[in-house]
Amino acid sequence: MKATVLVVEDEEVLLSTLKFNLEKEGYAVITARDGWEALESARANKPDLVLLDVMLPELDGIEVCRRLRRESAVPVIMLTARGEEIDRVVGLEVGADDYVTKPFSMRELLARVRAVLRRVAMDREAASAPAGENHRVVEAGPVTIDAAARRVRVRGETVELRPKEFDLLWLLVQNRGVALSRDLILEKVWGYDFPGDTRTVDVHIRWLREKIEEDPGRPRWITTVRGLGYRFEAEQAG
Repeated sequence: MKATVLVVEDEEVLLSTLKFNLEKEGYAVITARDGWEALESARANKPDLVLLDVMLPELDGIEVCRRLRRESAVPVIMLTARGEEIDRVVGLEVGADDYVTKPFSMRELLARVRAVLRRVAMDREAASAPAGENHRVVEAGPVTIDAAARRVRVRGETVELRPKEFDLLWLLVQNRGVALSRDLILEKVWGYDFPGDTRTVDVHIRWLREKIEEDPGRPRWITTVRGLGYRFEAEQAG
């Protein structure tokens, strides 16, 4: 079955161009021109991915993403004008998976769409796979990670993580006791060509602390290494 992409864009020419190129790549495409229409379409059609413009009439893309995240884990790639850095940061805080800045090449956009959909497919495959020789379960402090199924338990309770949150936690746990720089984390988790900056890492670290730490304001496991980055403690601090 081909993946369905919901494209939310109020510029008619760009909307038509995106639809044409995505369909040419073999995707089923549905469209929306404002925020309210986007939410209604997402609920009715259950797309596999949403391409979401930040600047929309009626309801902007940031609020659309925030509302989608309350209802669904559908991956969201946001489209934003170059220089709208505050939109990128706020968008990450409400759960966007990736960004493409305007003007963008269609080749770049399609590559990001493929990458996100491939990751989602791999996550689903891993979650449904039976336990076997490669079924790794790692314990670190209060965290138990089933790497193959991408499942996380904290103090015995299942915790839902977004894909990038999981990738970040897995990187930290694999290197527990080692200080990792923000730049290294950004490269390993988001890729060297990610358009954001190291504040992306800070946002996701805050999310992880809220889900893992007993007191996120005074973290015991995911600690800050001043002037460098972060470390997952090899054993309980203090």
